[in-house]
This record gives sequence, C-alpha cells and structure tokens, in this order.
Amino acid sequence: MRSTNSIKNVIVAAIMNGITIIIGFVAQRVFIQTLGTEYLGINGLFTNILSMLGIIELGLGSAIIYHLYKPIAEENNEEIKSLMLFYKIGYRVIGFIIAVIGLFVIPFLPVIVGKVTIPENIIYIYLLFLMDIVASHLLTYKRSILYANQKTYVINLVHIGYLIIMNVIQLILLVSTQNYILYLWIKIICRILENIAITLIANHMYAYIKDKQVKPLDTKVRKSIFTKVRGLIYHKIGTFIVLGTDNIIISSFLGVVTVGLYSNYNLIIQSLNNLFSQVFTSITASVGNLLVENDKRKSYQVYKKILFFNSWIYALASTGLLCVIEPFVAVWIGKEYILAFGVLIMLVINFYLQGIRKTANTFKEAAGIFYEDRFVPLWESLINIIASIILVKLFGLMGVFMGTVISTFVLFFYSYPKYVYKPLFERSSKQYVMDYIPYLVGTMLSIIITYIATSWIQVDNTILQIVINVILVIMIPNLIHLLLFHKTEEFRYYKGLFKKIGKKK
Repeated sequence: MRSTNSIKNVIVAAIMNGITIIIGFVAQRVFIQTLGTEYLGINGLFTNILSMLGIIELGLGSAIIYHLYKPIAEENNEEIKSLMLFYKIGYRVIGFIIAVIGLFVIPFLPVIVGKVTIPENIIYIYLLFLMDIVASHLLTYKRSILYANQKTYVINLVHIGYLIIMNVIQLILLVSTQNYILYLWIKIICRILENIAITLIANHMYAYIKDKQVKPLDTKVRKSIFTKVRGLIYHKIGTFIVLGTDNIIISSFLGVVTVGLYSNYNLIIQSLNNLFSQVFTSITASVGNLLVENDKRKSYQVYKKILFFNSWIYALASTGLLCVIEPFVAVWIGKEYILAFGVLIMLVINFYLQGIRKTANTFKEAAGIFYEDRFVPLWESLINIIASIILVKLFGLMGVFMGTVISTFVLFFYSYPKYVYKPLFERSSKQYVMDYIPYLVGTMLSIIITYIATSWIQVDNTILQIVINVILVIMIPNLIHLLLFHKTEEFRYYKGLFKKIGKKK
C-alpha cells in the first residue's frame, strides 16, 4: 500500500508540475510584455516579504502531520479529530497574528522597496499580498489529513485546477486591461476557492472529522506538539533567511529592476525545484509510516534507494540548467534578460546543494526531528546573511548566491550526519560521506563533460541550439550514471521496478 500510494502521488505530482511549469512560463512572458520588469521585481519582493510572515506558522502544520501518522495507522479516529480541531484553532490564531504583524510592516515599505515609477499605490498592492497569505490560513488546515493519509495526489489535482483557472483569468485580464490590481484580486479569490474545494473533499473522504463531539487533545500529545513547534521556529526562521532574503538583499543593494531580472531565472529554477519537491513531499507520509516500524536496517535501505534517485535526477537537472537556460531565456523573453555566466554557475551550484539534501530532509521531517537540531538553521542563516552582504559588495549579484552556497555546508557537514544518520540508521558520519561522494563525482562529471560538448557544438539558430543541448543533456549524464552505478543494488532495484511496471502494462 505504501508503494502504491507513493507511486500514485509521484505520478500526479509530476503531471501537475509539468502543467504548472508551462503555465508559469507563459504567464511570466505575458506579465513582462504587458507590465514590465519593475512590476515583476515588486511581485518577487513582496512575495519574499510575505513569506517571512509565513514564519509565524511556526511549523505547526509539520508537527500536526507528524502526530497524525500513528493514530491513522491505528485507526484512532478520536485522536485524529482532536488533532484536527487543535490545528484549526491554531491556524486561525496564526492568521490573525500574520495580519497584525503584516500591518506593522507598512511604515517600512518605502525603505524596503526603494524608488519606483509605477502609478499604483505600493501600500495597496502590499495589502493585497497580505490578504492573500491571511486567506490561505483560514481553511487550509484540512489538507493535513490528506497529506498524512498519503493522499497528496488529491491536493495536487485540485491545485492543477486552481492554477489553470487562475492563470487563464489573470492572463486574459492582463492582455485586455493591463491592470495589476485586478491580477492580484483574482489570485486571492482563486486561493479561497481552492481551500474550500480541498475542505469539501477532506470532509467527504473522512466524514468523521466533521463531528461536533471532539475530546480535548491529550496533554502528552499537546506537549509533544509544542516541543516540536519550538524546534520548528528555528527551522522556519533559518529557511527564510537562507532562501527568502535574496530578493531583499538584491533590492537593497542592486535595485528592484535587478530583482525582476533574477525573477526570470528563479522561475525556471523554482519550477524544477517544485517538480522534484512534490515528489519528495509525496513520499514523506510513506516514509513516516515506515519509520513507525522502527526497523533501522530497513529504513537505511529505503533511504539509500531514495538517495540514488534523488542524486540522479538532480545531476540531470543541474546539467540541464547550466547548458540550456541561456538559449531558453533568449527565446522565451529576449537576450537582454540573460544574466552573467558567473551568476548562473552559482545558481546551479545552489540548486544542486538544495536538491541533493531532499532525501535526508524527507527522513528528518517524517521522523519529527525538529527540536533536536533547532540551533543549526540559526547558524546557517547567520552565515548566509553575513556572507551574502559582504560578497554582494565584492561580486555583485553573484555574491548574493555565493553566500547562500557557503551557508548550505552547515547542514551537509554537521546536521544530517548527526541528526539523521546516527538516530535513524545507527550509521556513522564516515558512512554519510561515503554515501554521498560517488554521487557528487557523478554530478561533476556530468556537468563538465556535457558543458564542454554543448560549447563545441554551436549553431546559429537558437531554437535548434536548445534542441541540441537538450539531447546532449539527456544522453551524457544518463550515460555517465549508467556506467558508474549499473552494478549497485539501488540501480538493480529500480531496474526491477521498471520491469515490473512494464509487465503490468
């Protein structure tokens, strides 16, 4: 059942994100053509600011989902209802706090945004962004029972509908009216409708959660949730500073237009990241279900299989980013939007480092390891913000991402060996390093050899160049990984899995 749900979740997630990527590129192109780079920069900047307010969620959702694994496995509906009620109350309080703190940010907006020439009122635009994030907290809590029951694909299907409807309406309005305010209102309305749809589906699939008779949450469980939330506070702050302050630093030191230029690359990178993140989100509940069994040897074997898949797809994607993104941007929105090659290199390194850690992070989250390593993200974020500010002055835009790359090594060399390998698998830091080195070598070879090949084969037609580069990106990294890993147990596992799927067809 675990494998079936995981495969179903992964397939739907892949399809959903494929559609999302196509919609995102079309929407970005139309946005730039109708409104311009300055609006794009403001869009990215306010998204970052509001994601900072999302820290106030404190990881309550992750803590609740972790605590749902056991009662779902035991079919303890009473405890599930108590957890859902606790989550509902918690999220409404969080929504209110976000609204209040969001209003206190308004006096600082002129300093954060800097000089802009758009006619719309910046404060009104910001309030619409704030309204969107507050609305997202009102009905979203019932997603948790779908996540914990390994029904992520249901949420993804609803999200596809939300994205298609929202983007179609937004694009029609942009082309016909060039009205940015209407564009933002459509997003708010569609967000509310999406949450209502998921709530109705959850109520239908798990009718017992609608019961009015709900017992107070057990004191021991409540205490455990608060302990994990206290740990997650640090993780939320650290994650935002490492991944969410880039646009703020860029805006402050290099201007809002540069934020807009970076937003185009960021859309491509985040589209790939979201595609793969959905895959790992889709299997988190299955991993949580596995860890409940407390079989460390079996858990480690599953970990290694997922890590193999994780490394292969991120090696392929990182190679693709380096070799395809520049000609793609030239065709998509124009050569004037291409960033310096040094910036691209740092973005690719950062993308790979963020990606290769997803397996360890999936197991950490599924195991509820939030409190134990609570100080690690603070160190990571402190290093990131100091390094980024120093390096942006020395290297410009490239320096911002150099700071992010440097800070990432805190997790790689300290956090995961200590808080994942040792408690979950009873494996040493040496084993952790030995597990990752072959994959890092495979990725480096893939990127270097493929980039040399695409540099040698150059044609005048940009679209044809993209096709050639894509073919080389598919062939060379896959061939390298096949040669390096075809004798491993993990490769044989996936080979057998694909054969099994082929026979069923």
